[in-house]
Amino acid sequence: MRKNDIFEIEITGMTDDGRGVGRLNGMAVFVPYVVVGETVRVLLIKITKTYAVGKLIEVLRPSPHRVKSECSAFYKCGGCALMHMSYEKELEFKRSKVKDCIERIGGFKNFEPCDIVPSPKSSRYRNKSQFPVTPEGIGMFAAHSHRLVESDDCLIAGENCRAVIKAVKYWMKSRGISAYDERSGEGLVRHVCVRQADSGTLVTIVTSKTALPEADALVDELKNACPDLSGVVQNINPKNTNVILGSENRIIYGSPYLIDNIGHVKFRISPMSFYQVNRAQTERLYSIAEEFAELKGHETLLDMYCGIGTIGQFMARGAKKIIGVEYTPQAASDARENAELNHVKNAEYYCGKAEYVISDIIKKGERPDIAVLDPPRKGCDIKLLNALSEIPTLKKIVYISCKPSTLARDMKILNDLGFKPKKATPVDMFPRTPHVETVVLMSRVKG
Repeated sequence: MRKNDIFEIEITGMTDDGRGVGRLNGMAVFVPYVVVGETVRVLLIKITKTYAVGKLIEVLRPSPHRVKSECSAFYKCGGCALMHMSYEKELEFKRSKVKDCIERIGGFKNFEPCDIVPSPKSSRYRNKSQFPVTPEGIGMFAAHSHRLVESDDCLIAGENCRAVIKAVKYWMKSRGISAYDERSGEGLVRHVCVRQADSGTLVTIVTSKTALPEADALVDELKNACPDLSGVVQNINPKNTNVILGSENRIIYGSPYLIDNIGHVKFRISPMSFYQVNRAQTERLYSIAEEFAELKGHETLLDMYCGIGTIGQFMARGAKKIIGVEYTPQAASDARENAELNHVKNAEYYCGKAEYVISDIIKKGERPDIAVLDPPRKGCDIKLLNALSEIPTLKKIVYISCKPSTLARDMKILNDLGFKPKKATPVDMFPRTPHVETVVLMSRVKG
């Protein structure tokens, strides 16, 4: 096999990131935009000693689960990976991925996750979207690159995003506002960020410099484009970095935050806040976590990686006390303010790394009964898992994860520390992408 050779292969599996897998001469070949069971013609674009990468040229025998993507940018943009398959097949793939990771990485043979919870919407579901701005235009980056795919619309972004992008484009063109060029470091506008909630739409313009000329004209354009506009914020990020947001925000118009409801609780969301992007599924996700916790009213609940306090405050009505831990000072402050907003009197919040703060909490005499973990994609620090296992009163751990592989790794560690998996439920928070959220209940084995 040589680069630029063309072969026919049968797709027999899928990778974690949604690419198909076939085999040539015993070597795995990874091909995007295919479905298991298809026979396809591919151009080999990369060959290593252990695997090859193919570019799809033609589908010779299509799967009955193949569908035509409604997005004109799908095969160019890196945002979605599964718009070429039916939603039913996508859900099957995601549940299988969770099961495979738990069995293969976690070592839990024959462990069956519950049925995956489908999203009520597979398009227009995101309440937060971020669009890079370059001299080439506004759109999305192609997969694994900073090459812009210019687009006026994104089918998984919220309803107002298209109008906001068009308004910003017109403002920049008509007022001579420059786009940031990361190669030269010149130019002003870097990103357009759009958040939507019950209280309206919040637009954040990320700039490389403090000065924002023609700001009033920008506000006027956004008001005309977006009737429920509640605020416009300028975020200043002068650094040469891939990180989207800088540390300084300036209010250009209206409110610098939104208010959104999840079931019986509501939350104040700022441009910097972490908040689940699919609100309808967030309520389902938190309800499953609450069901797994089985709070009876007398328990102390640890809410680790608590962010702005969403999970703990959703469950606070069933607990005696909520103890939240969050590394980011602004998020910890937001959690306290959200507790006041929700009249939650039984919650307190600590700021610091979870693996270190937990020991201080225990030294203060707290005796948690249940812990909820919702870590970033990299999973939990092993120091935290060890510290949790040393709390004699801790009976259950409810683990919420957005990455099945690190979830399975941490499940294995917790299992060795005396917590056994009881059940797991995948929740499709991110339709048309390969990502999946999972809620797992781990209970301490009596011994």
